[in-house]
Amino acid sequence: MIATSQRMRFGAFLAPHHPLGESPTRLLRRDLDLAELLDRLGFDEMWVGEHHSTGWEMIASPEIFLAAAAERTKRMRLGTGVISLPYHHPFTVAQRLVQLDHQSEGRVIFGSGPGALPSDAAMLTLDPMRQRDMQDEALGVIIRLLNGETVTYETDWFRMKNARLQILPHQESIPMTVASTISPSGMRLAGKYGIGVLSIASTSTDGLLALPTQWSIAEQSAAEHGQNIDRNNWRVLLAWHLASSKERAEAEAIDGLQNWHNNYNVKVLGRPDAVHFDDKYELLEQTTGKGASGAGAAVIGTPDEMIEKIRSLQELTGGFGTVIGFAHDWADSEATARSWDLFARYVVPELQRTLRPMRESADDVSAHQSELMAGAGAAIFDQINKSDLAREAFAVTLQNAAATAGIGSSPAAASAFATKAEPEDEE
Repeated sequence: MIATSQRMRFGAFLAPHHPLGESPTRLLRRDLDLAELLDRLGFDEMWVGEHHSTGWEMIASPEIFLAAAAERTKRMRLGTGVISLPYHHPFTVAQRLVQLDHQSEGRVIFGSGPGALPSDAAMLTLDPMRQRDMQDEALGVIIRLLNGETVTYETDWFRMKNARLQILPHQESIPMTVASTISPSGMRLAGKYGIGVLSIASTSTDGLLALPTQWSIAEQSAAEHGQNIDRNNWRVLLAWHLASSKERAEAEAIDGLQNWHNNYNVKVLGRPDAVHFDDKYELLEQTTGKGASGAGAAVIGTPDEMIEKIRSLQELTGGFGTVIGFAHDWADSEATARSWDLFARYVVPELQRTLRPMRESADDVSAHQSELMAGAGAAIFDQINKSDLAREAFAVTLQNAAATAGIGSSPAAASAFATKAEPEDEE
């Protein structure tokens, strides 16, 4: 059973993961173009990350990027995905969020995390064993500041005295999420503060399989702290590349997928679960589940496959509110734009059930077409027979129609065609 009540929402997660070798200036402009495209296509949210090393993940300030995106978009909500709280004094984080909320006229979602890249933490001399506790400390203070409280607080890494925001958010309350991977800490924080979750490990097979257990951790933590959490505020990250056929999608994405996996996940990051693949087709099978295990986390194929993947994941997890697509450079810019467009055109309306009444209407008309057309035809001929001019005009119409149909254009042929077209007299 899927335990969500709202319509499913859709968004994108831009870490970003850009291969080395391209101008960072041009990459940032292209990322802003993506924001504009997603807004135009009707996506609900865009999330932007914070990273300071690796060369591939080159956005250092999600707030600066989202401020620019706010000027190029109209309706899409803008999420910090995420601000690494141990890297910042919590008062300045709260201040920047408020300013961004006003500049975007209330479209901000505040996402936070402990910091994903060990290389970032090493440069800042942060103890990895302390980062999750630091996120908890900072988040608690930021929530109080955003609620308009005056805060005096002291820890071993930040202090504040009678601190208060001079401007409160544009929204009555900024929505909040915490990032969650396979570690339970993110889910525990979500439960502790009664806020949303952004599950970012679900682009891996292990991450997908862990999702049901992860949500149970959040529910247990919420119960312990007297909070309520809602599956509608659970966002799950998925990776895809879509095309008009599975073969085309694979041809467009396979080389970029291999480059991303071998040169970033393996060579740069050295992820423990990542191994180098010389055979790109073997990597494709593992990534998409085409092989014997059938357990791949990504979809490289058609919109129909994507719909099936999301529905099966909803069943697996018990339900979540938002699908977040992992933005990547597996394919070139044109093919990537087509992929997002196909998702918006076919996947979104199918899963939001907006196509159901249209199909029902078409089926209903088809089932009653004979009686509907007969009634309409009778009404038309009734009006024609009431006017000599209308009958003369209709005779010309019949003659032209007969010629078009290959019957001929002579008066005799038109008369024969009219005999077939006119309804029998009802006497």
